[in-house]
Amino acid sequence: MIAIIDYDTGNTRNVKKAMDYLNIQNTLSADPAVIANADGLILPGVGAFGKAVEALKQRQLIPVIKQAAKAGTPILGICLGMQLLFDRSFEFGETPGLGLIPGEVVAIPDDLGVKVPHMGWDQNQVTQTDSIANGFDQEATYFVHSYYVKTQPQYILAESDYGVKIPSIVRNQNVIGMQFHPEKSGRIGLNGLAEFKEVVTNGNYSRN
Repeated sequence: MIAIIDYDTGNTRNVKKAMDYLNIQNTLSADPAVIANADGLILPGVGAFGKAVEALKQRQLIPVIKQAAKAGTPILGICLGMQLLFDRSFEFGETPGLGLIPGEVVAIPDDLGVKVPHMGWDQNQVTQTDSIANGFDQEATYFVHSYYVKTQPQYILAESDYGVKIPSIVRNQNVIGMQFHPEKSGRIGLNGLAEFKEVVTNGNYSRN
């Protein structure tokens, strides 16, 4: 069972609909016991980093997520959920994240000649071979964000060029993130969710 973590962040229902469409067994839950016992976790997210962290704290979910990651449970963060996986964000001041992937979240520069937020369909360039990134190279997915992750190349599986290189798929062993919305990205996005299910099922934490 894959648990979609429910903490009032906006896109949880759409993620569940996508998982249901793929016939992947899932549950939408804010219950720490359900989340702790799940075979895999999806952390969605839309909105501000600090507000999301506070919502997770109020539901006492941060220790549960960290323990699941430490135990090797596959975790997929989507959009803001991906950003939460990192050490800190500088959105409206500095806020600590979950610290599951080294790096930080910063604003997309406003002097690049591009519109901020980064909104709409944009192309991905795969930078490392990994099952999670299968099929994404030169394919467009749907983005909505004003902040992006700065991290080391070894954690980046794919990126999008928006005046600055924006990591679009990241991975640190069993912890995975997608900056775009796979649930809104048609066939290619659904394929990404299906590949995450394969990680959960087969325990494939290494690049191949």
